[in-house]
Amino acid sequence: MARQSSHPVAPAPSQKSKPRDPVAAGSRDAAQNRAAGHNYFLLDKFEAGVALRGTEVKSIREGKANLKDAYGIIQNGEAFLLNAHIGPYSHTGYTTHDALRTRKLLLHRDEIRKLQGKTQQKGFTLIPTRLYFRNGRVKCELALAKGKQDWDKRETERRREADREARAAMARAKR
Repeated sequence: MARQSSHPVAPAPSQKSKPRDPVAAGSRDAAQNRAAGHNYFLLDKFEAGVALRGTEVKSIREGKANLKDAYGIIQNGEAFLLNAHIGPYSHTGYTTHDALRTRKLLLHRDEIRKLQGKTQQKGFTLIPTRLYFRNGRVKCELALAKGKQDWDKRETERRREADREARAAMARAKR
């Protein structure tokens, strides 16, 4: 039989955990492609895993990823991400990675089949819109996109400006 202690035992002091990096915690995107919404009509969005090397993941955590000129392709039943720039990791040793190498995207077979059918239609392409962390893994949000003409871009800008002016007028009327 266990002996009872005469004095109460205080719980072990909790260690103060330092706040986690917002990118690593998944509360902030690691990289965004802001130009995608301006240059393309973004139709469907898919979440894909990305096959990366260790230094690439660490570099993405540091915020050294750029999706500006990146695009996706479907080849031989597999999806790939091209021209995504992931800079070199700052504390690397003798191993490093090529900044612009082609990276494999991890999608379900049905999603790949669907995307392959859509991208074979004229004018459609795969554009990565953001890189982010989910449960410690790097994910890429791919959008099925159709290119905008110059007049489409001007029309979008006019509509955005009209909405902004309407919101400003409503705010002035409330005051």
